[in-house]
Amino acid sequence: MGLMLLLVPLAWLGQSQVKAKLREPQAILVLGGAPEREHFAAEFASEHPDLEVWVSSGTNPEYAQWLFQEADIASDRVRLDYRAVDTVTNFTTIVDDLKKSGVESVYLVTSDYHMRRAAIIAQVVLGRHDIAFQPLPVPSEDNASEPLVRGLRDGARAMLWVFTGQTGSVLGQKLSKS
Repeated sequence: MGLMLLLVPLAWLGQSQVKAKLREPQAILVLGGAPEREHFAAEFASEHPDLEVWVSSGTNPEYAQWLFQEADIASDRVRLDYRAVDTVTNFTTIVDDLKKSGVESVYLVTSDYHMRRAAIIAQVVLGRHDIAFQPLPVPSEDNASEPLVRGLRDGARAMLWVFTGQTGSVLGQKLSKS
């Protein structure tokens, strides 16, 4: 029984890694939180004109529109979404829209120090919708990854979302205010 509990998650992770390698990304998913992520995505999008850019709670709309316009990215290729309040909701608020648009694989853009946590959440949330991802970490001055405990906490929140539709973000916001 213990061996099965170990093998099932490993098999799930393995198959999702294979899908990520076999499926060509159809979009760029940018997690907000640092303007350099959007700068990186604009450069990458200019080199990949067939990809749409989805930005989840990034810089203000005026700046984002200007940035992508300066990079000669047509406005119909850029989707700005401001529903997310944290890394978990970066994924949970946008995954249905990605799926409805027929996206089966994305390039995931976030800061290098943030990628481990983002990948844990992506594995759960995007994986639940059979959307593969390939990490594209944005280099930063902060080489140290976030603590693993943050990734595990947010991975648990992503699992909570899978089973209940709730991310726990409201509770987290209430606790941080008190």
